[in-house]
Amino acid sequence: MSAVSLAPRALYEEVAELLRQRIFRQELEPGSWIDELKIAEEYGISRTPLREALKVLAAEGLVTMKVRRGAYVTEVSEKDLADVYHLLSLLESDAAGVVAGRASAEQREELHALHRELEEAVGDRERFFSVNESFHLRLLEMADNRWRLQMVTDLRKVMKLNRHSSLFKTGRIEESLAEHRAIMAALDSRDSGLAIRRMREHFQHGLEAAT
Repeated sequence: MSAVSLAPRALYEEVAELLRQRIFRQELEPGSWIDELKIAEEYGISRTPLREALKVLAAEGLVTMKVRRGAYVTEVSEKDLADVYHLLSLLESDAAGVVAGRASAEQREELHALHRELEEAVGDRERFFSVNESFHLRLLEMADNRWRLQMVTDLRKVMKLNRHSSLFKTGRIEESLAEHRAIMAALDSRDSGLAIRRMREHFQHGLEAAT
């Protein structure tokens, strides 16, 4: 049987990722209109793949489309942020309970390795945020529910519109790290109920710092 030739990623997907990262870096700020002509010229593309890319980002909640007006970067209100944190708390605490009850020794060590990276990243906020996200997503993967993982991945994209401002509150990184230590202790004890409570507390404190 001859080899199947796989098509490269569609142009609009590449454009969507470029714009997504610009939004996360706040090069495209919340509430700002997206200048389609300027961006199409900058990337050397037509407006068709750009508009397809914007549809992808709109489905993720990162941009808002207005009929006959174009698209702008979504602004996240305090209610939006509270709603996102509430759902993340429910989904991720449930995942923590699952992992506490059934994770293998190898999986626990993998989480410990990520936690050690988190401890080492205290002086680097950008790295701390990146490792923190990796820890949470890896825990979700271990909980082995692809629908929950998909929902959390989309919700975390919306949360990034707030540009992890909570980590810039004085002392928040240290508090977050202490909460992660408590989560790890609950996971190591194989106490699902405690892991659920510790993860919920983590998100509650995160929301308080973000608003």
